[in-house]
Amino acid sequence: MSTQLTTMKTRATDAVTAAAGVVANLASDLDRIISVSKDDRSPVTVADFAAQAVVGLMLRGCGVEAMVGEEDAAQLRENDVLRAEVVSAVQRVIPDASVDDVLTAIDSGNSAGGPTGAFWTLDPIDGTKGFLRGGQFALALGFIEEGEVQLGVLGLPHWGLEADPRGCSVQPPGSICVAQRGCGAQGWPLAGGDPVDLRVRDWSPGDVLRTCESVESGHTSHDLSDQIKEAFHGNEAVRLDSQAKYAVVAAGAADAYLRLPTRPGYVERIWDHAAGALIATEAGAVVSDIHGKALDFSRGRGLEENKGVICAVPEAHSLILQRIKDLDLG
Repeated sequence: MSTQLTTMKTRATDAVTAAAGVVANLASDLDRIISVSKDDRSPVTVADFAAQAVVGLMLRGCGVEAMVGEEDAAQLRENDVLRAEVVSAVQRVIPDASVDDVLTAIDSGNSAGGPTGAFWTLDPIDGTKGFLRGGQFALALGFIEEGEVQLGVLGLPHWGLEADPRGCSVQPPGSICVAQRGCGAQGWPLAGGDPVDLRVRDWSPGDVLRTCESVESGHTSHDLSDQIKEAFHGNEAVRLDSQAKYAVVAAGAADAYLRLPTRPGYVERIWDHAAGALIATEAGAVVSDIHGKALDFSRGRGLEENKGVICAVPEAHSLILQRIKDLDLG
């Protein structure tokens, strides 16, 4: 499978790069889309559908086309305005794509996933509020085989790997990060450039712990995060949307990404973590839930067996888990 995986990695990288270009154009055209559709949420709807269509179309013929995704095309079949916007956006990079091609590609995201076989998982716009506010967002594509993530690609149109790896500022044209299991992780500018190896920072107990976490309190408990960080000798924190946080750790610009449960029974979705978790792991980070269990991508569309996510450099990861246990936060 290794030769096929390498080929699939190239196809996946090309697909995410193309889709990221489409989404970046839409991000600069929010006001027009809102005025046409009369809906403040429509730009992210158009971007979600367009990105999923581009990725689905560009993965055709790669050997695996089943996909676990957030979207299906039902809404577009009922809304002429949104459908026209999506098709127009897709045709910027795939000029001969028909309306039926676009709708069929979007519907390819209806796979249920599970422990056997192979499938892709896609979050076409991870960090919707970041997208709408002009902050960080990601296109996240993972490839899962027999319940294990084998490939991960993150398109990050506002994240500058070289200019601002912490993600504190918007840095178009952004960057792309790619990982294949057992082959390390690499990143480069979306506009093109030489790949650089991604590697976590060397960190020792006693160092300042640099963390990143979600902007939205509905995605992570900021209060619990503060309690954890009190155990360390100083903290520098940044809040940003999307799986860009995995890239920040992978690039050595943060030592830990904390995603702590906000309510009982909440289940994380595989498309929110598959690509980023593999990229961070291949860069040397340890990724687990708050109990130290590996993320289990074999349960379908959700991480049913996990609670929260801790992604950190190895030395800090063990201390964070111990702090969680001491505080009885599980």
